[in-house]
Amino acid sequence: MHYKILIVDDDMVQLLVLQDCFEMMGYTVLTATDGKNALDILAVVQPDVILLDVMMPNLNGIELCKRIREHITCPIIIISSYTGKEEILRAFAAGADEFIKKPVDGEIVVAQIDAHLRREERRNHNVISARFFGELIIDYAKRKITIAGKNIKLSKKEFDIVELLSRHKGLVFDRERIYDKVWGLEGEGDSNTVTEHISNIRAKFNKHTEHNYIETAWGIGYKFNG
Repeated sequence: MHYKILIVDDDMVQLLVLQDCFEMMGYTVLTATDGKNALDILAVVQPDVILLDVMMPNLNGIELCKRIREHITCPIIIISSYTGKEEILRAFAAGADEFIKKPVDGEIVVAQIDAHLRREERRNHNVISARFFGELIIDYAKRKITIAGKNIKLSKKEFDIVELLSRHKGLVFDRERIYDKVWGLEGEGDSNTVTEHISNIRAKFNKHTEHNYIETAWGIGYKFNG
C-alpha cells in the first residue's frame, strides 16, 4: 500500500535524512518546518501518519499535536532531543502515539512507523471528516469548529452555512442558493436571513482571528476564504 507521511521538523539536516529514508521505502513524503506550515498542508492533504519534532518556531510539536489530535485518527509520532519524563508525558497527554528520542536512526524510524500503519490497517479505522484552514479547524462529523484551539459555538444553521461554503472553497454562492441549500423547502423566511446569519458567523470568528474566512463577492454572494 502507498502511504503518505507528513514530517514536521525545523532541523533541515534531520528532515532531509528522514525524507530520503521514507522515499526509499516508497512513501510519499510531505515536509514542513514549523507547526503553522504543517496546518497549511493538512488543509489540503490527509496523511497516513505524522512525524513531529517538539522544538519548532511558531507552533511547537506538542501544541500542534494537541490541536489536530481530536480531528484525525492517523498515528502521530513525536521525536525530540528532550527526553525527560515530563516532556514524554506531555507528548502522550497531547495525543501522541509514540515518543522517539533524538538522535534517530532513519531505518529504525521507518520500521516503527511501518508497524503503526500495519496496526492501523488491522483496526480498519476511518478518518474523521475534518478540514484544516490554517488556525481554523472544521470537524464535519462532530459539527465542531475551533480557531487557534478555541471552540466556536454556532447555531445549527450557522454551522450548515459554514459547512456548505467550506466544502466548496473559493466557489461563490448567492444568497438565494445558500438559503435553498440550508433551509430547503422548510424555510419560511427569505434570503435576507442568510445575510444575518453570515454576519453572526463573522462576529463569532472575529473574536478569535483577524482572517476573513467568509468573503463577500459584491453583487454576487459569498465564498469561503480558507
